[in-house]
Amino acid sequence: MNKLRIVALLAASVAVSSAPASAEGFFSGNWYVTLGGAGISAPAFEGAKDNKFFFSPIISVGRGGAPRFSSRNDNPSFAIYDTDVLRAGVVGKFVPGRDAGTDDALRGLSEVKWGGELGGFADVYVTDWMRARAEVRQGIRAHDGLVADVAVDAFTDIAPDLRVSAGPRMTFATSGYTQAFYGVNAAESAASGLSQYDPEGGITSYGAGGAITWNATDKIAMSAFTEYKRLAGPAADSSLVQERGSKNQLMFGVSASYKFGVNFD
Repeated sequence: MNKLRIVALLAASVAVSSAPASAEGFFSGNWYVTLGGAGISAPAFEGAKDNKFFFSPIISVGRGGAPRFSSRNDNPSFAIYDTDVLRAGVVGKFVPGRDAGTDDALRGLSEVKWGGELGGFADVYVTDWMRARAEVRQGIRAHDGLVADVAVDAFTDIAPDLRVSAGPRMTFATSGYTQAFYGVNAAESAASGLSQYDPEGGITSYGAGGAITWNATDKIAMSAFTEYKRLAGPAADSSLVQERGSKNQLMFGVSASYKFGVNFD
């Protein structure tokens, strides 16, 4: 199994949300399970010039009915506080490893080990057709920085079974993250030929994404999505991006999923 396949499997989105409940009754009631997959064309690594195609499985689990709106950008999360206006709780993200085998542009640079990020999230339903989401996550193993993602999505049903959504995104990271993914020290500079670069923290990207989702039946959903990201600040100024990569990052893909209910009463 190749590395991209392994990364895709490990990066499957598993989102779990629930209303507050007692420990003994937590697993009782109706739950839903969604299984599927997505074919995605995306940069080989963040800052890469070339895209690669890979498959990503879809696995999501939730309690009760599905959320009013969710985005494929949402990382796996568990809601501790859940109301019609605000959802908040813990969130996690898998961070795949990166080395010269990922892309030839990374030759001479140190390996970034696979790891994760753990933190908190908040969803605010500003109106019936708009959701704002923020995630703040601390790096584990892959890097020791702090990463914050902010996204706003407007969504509307243009037909009974057809929904479109779109909105802006922005990411901020501290130097612990930018050093791991964009820094080039003296030894790496000598081995790779890239200029030395010692980044600070700051806004690392901004952009926008959108999707169109068709609920073919009450259980089957299909989606087409795209996202454009422009690297900024310490990410855009990296010699890796300047000399071998690109500030412009474009991702697009299609997905299909099947949802079914489970009752533990």
